[in-house]
Amino acid sequence: MATILECLLRSCATKLQNIITNEVILILGVEKELTKVLQRVELIECCIYDAEKRTKEPAANSWLGQLRDVIYEADEILDVVRCKGSKLVPEHPSSSTNKSAAYKVLSVSSSFCNIVPRHDVDVQIRALNKKIEQITKDKIFVTFNSSTQPTGNAPTSKLIRSSDLVEPNLVGKEILYSSRKLVDLVLAHKESKSYKLAIVGTGGVGKTTLAQKIYNDPKIKGTFKMHAWICVSKDFDEISLLKEVLRNIGVHRKQGETIAELQRKLAETMKGKSFFLVLDDVWQSNVWMDLLRISLHETVAGVILVTTRDDQIAKRIGIEHTHRVDLMAAEVGWELLWKSMHIDEEKKVQNLRNIGIEIVRKCGCLPLAIKVTASALACKDCTENEWKKCLGRYASSQGMLSDEIEGALYLSYDELPYHLKQCFLYCALYTEDSAILRHVITRLWIAEGFIEEIQGQILEDIAEEYYYELIHRNLLQPDKNYFDLAGCKMHDLLRQLACNISREECFVGDIESLKGENMSKPRRLTVVSKKDMLVLPSMDNVEVKVRTFLTVRGPHRIEDTLFKRFLLLRVLVLNYSLVESIPDCIGELIHQRLLNVDYTGISCLPESIGS
Repeated sequence: MATILECLLRSCATKLQNIITNEVILILGVEKELTKVLQRVELIECCIYDAEKRTKEPAANSWLGQLRDVIYEADEILDVVRCKGSKLVPEHPSSSTNKSAAYKVLSVSSSFCNIVPRHDVDVQIRALNKKIEQITKDKIFVTFNSSTQPTGNAPTSKLIRSSDLVEPNLVGKEILYSSRKLVDLVLAHKESKSYKLAIVGTGGVGKTTLAQKIYNDPKIKGTFKMHAWICVSKDFDEISLLKEVLRNIGVHRKQGETIAELQRKLAETMKGKSFFLVLDDVWQSNVWMDLLRISLHETVAGVILVTTRDDQIAKRIGIEHTHRVDLMAAEVGWELLWKSMHIDEEKKVQNLRNIGIEIVRKCGCLPLAIKVTASALACKDCTENEWKKCLGRYASSQGMLSDEIEGALYLSYDELPYHLKQCFLYCALYTEDSAILRHVITRLWIAEGFIEEIQGQILEDIAEEYYYELIHRNLLQPDKNYFDLAGCKMHDLLRQLACNISREECFVGDIESLKGENMSKPRRLTVVSKKDMLVLPSMDNVEVKVRTFLTVRGPHRIEDTLFKRFLLLRVLVLNYSLVESIPDCIGELIHQRLLNVDYTGISCLPESIGS
């Protein structure tokens, strides 16, 4: 929780610093109260790093929960201040030299009509100040040490956008040998009816990377008529998966087609042709046995390559050859470490070899963990002292996550500047294996207020820099289906990391599974629903605090309650859902920054929007 609070506190302090000198604040007369808020936020910020270490203490954890609610409330009140204050600013604002004169004229001429909003804002800010004051007077607060976190402020590294990105995990003779061997095996069975082989290994070990190397091999491309790469994921949707196969082979899909219609279309397209199909990250055998096998029965020849963590899944699919990807040898891991730091020769870091190999072992010789650790090290000086600090921090990161997630992944997150932490965690709202499009995610970050303003630059450009930086740090992986890094994905282990850290903030799934009291906790929701009507759980006497609402495979209709109860909504994304209308009450959502209704049945928007 504290890792998120660090981001919130820093963001809140920045917003307060920017708004206190604004003309709006002068007119509202709340400058002194906001200054007190800022001072207390900065005081708490100095102690948050120590508080994070004590999350297992019930008193500390309770204090952090109260703090989170208050800081979010502060952010929401600042929105209200801007909204109400902007209506009081003169229609033709005076120059900065005449601000006080303008204020005097305005306050006299408008005193009666403006006294209510000014009073409301003043009351809210004073109440907020009392809450923050109580937090700073809590018995647990005085026990926290005042210190600044030694990480998280690494300078943004040189951005690497496309051709300079290191091809992941492709180091060592073993990988080159494995890819050649498997390409030869595929070609040897090019005339088989449906030859099946599998790449098996633990998460993050490099299965997908090896499969990509095989898939992109020129010999494979030249041998088979049809090619398709499908990311399956744990909870795959049958219709979406069939549509993705058809998209891969260049077939147009229609809205509303059933599973049977899509299977028939696939069978007709593939009849008499050869194909090479990759099913990446398979968790259930029925994706082949029940969904794709019959449709591909009429092909002349085909090879199916499956990647999975589970040997039993491979056996049930009927795999004829299994290639196991083992953890890297320490020496190979060391090579991956320095190459992933974009160091061209080992001799430049030869003096760090021993400690580097120790870091590799701490990463469990897992390629993904090695790469993200390398990205964190690349932002530091290449000195023994800096690398030892990194090594020492593994102990504190262990045990914060589930056993499957390596401490190295958490450490790489922990090394991020706070503004990148927010953006990284937000990506966990995307369902597993979903494409994260650059132009979409950057707008979402802007709407949530994650992007820090820089004089002379527009927010969209700054947001894109954040996006490229997360790719450069290997926390997002480029999606091969998109040119020039226009799309990316989040590795499932990294997604688990983000979900784990933000578990009290975010919810992804069927919203109807939440009990009413649990609706007061999440700030961000991704709703996965196949139902005609999305019905919210009973929320009597529950204060809903949701800021982002996204739909995946959305419903036909959403009950009006959502728009009446989700008053703090900033981001509403309904694209690709079957919603056909939005009620007028959406215009009452004063915090809203982004509404996306692309590819829906909505033909017009309520006039209340923007009023």
